[in-house]
Amino acid sequence: MKLITWNVNGLRAAMKKGFKDFFDAENADIVAIQETKMKEAQKDFSFDGYHEYWNEADKAGYSGTLIYTKVKPLSVVYGIDGEGYNDEGRIITLEYDDFYLVNVYVPNSKRELLRLDYRMTFEDAFRAYLKKLDQSKPVILCGDLNVAHQEMDLKNPKNNRKNPGFTDEERDKFTTLLNEGFKDVFRTLYPDTIKYSWWSYMFNARKNNAGWRIDYFVVSDRFLDRVEDIDILNDIYGSDHCPVRLELKQR
Repeated sequence: MKLITWNVNGLRAAMKKGFKDFFDAENADIVAIQETKMKEAQKDFSFDGYHEYWNEADKAGYSGTLIYTKVKPLSVVYGIDGEGYNDEGRIITLEYDDFYLVNVYVPNSKRELLRLDYRMTFEDAFRAYLKKLDQSKPVILCGDLNVAHQEMDLKNPKNNRKNPGFTDEERDKFTTLLNEGFKDVFRTLYPDTIKYSWWSYMFNARKNNAGWRIDYFVVSDRFLDRVEDIDILNDIYGSDHCPVRLELKQR
């Protein structure tokens, strides 16, 4: 089973930059998208053979999540318990026979950390939600978590110590999640590998590979043995983020 997560930074823009070619070539079972920046009613494209589930932000051209899946889920929940954070379209949960898939676009703390308090409240509520799901079935969490967890997860850790995505507060929340029954798949399988998933559009950051690893697959501890491999596809363009691919073993 193959899963893809990708923050496309505007799906309509990504469609003009090769998204469909990538989508078709990967032929993934599930594709989780963040920052659609559009309403479903605005689309002029489709992907045959997939069910699709949109969570749109109230604000036009902002945030939004989407999942394409070949296998119809048992249930679909938008937001936390069907309500929290749906105003910004941040979370979709699909239930399958043996796991939950949670697609998330975690709030950015913004310049000068203007939204850090909001982010901290989100982190606590979201972690509680994941732990609640995990009591029933293992969880696969994917998406843009907007945090570089370790110093090796970004090019310039010293210069970014108090910047959004690398504050002690954000990193500590991720550590707490991992300590409460979850694994960062890439770092678990590749503890010494440096690979990034996001680059600023400024200062030739991607050309110079001055990036951050902020896009993840995180799984319940007991689900790790189902993982075959994971890769950060940093040769794929079309957004300021690149896709991440997770492959699960056949049952």
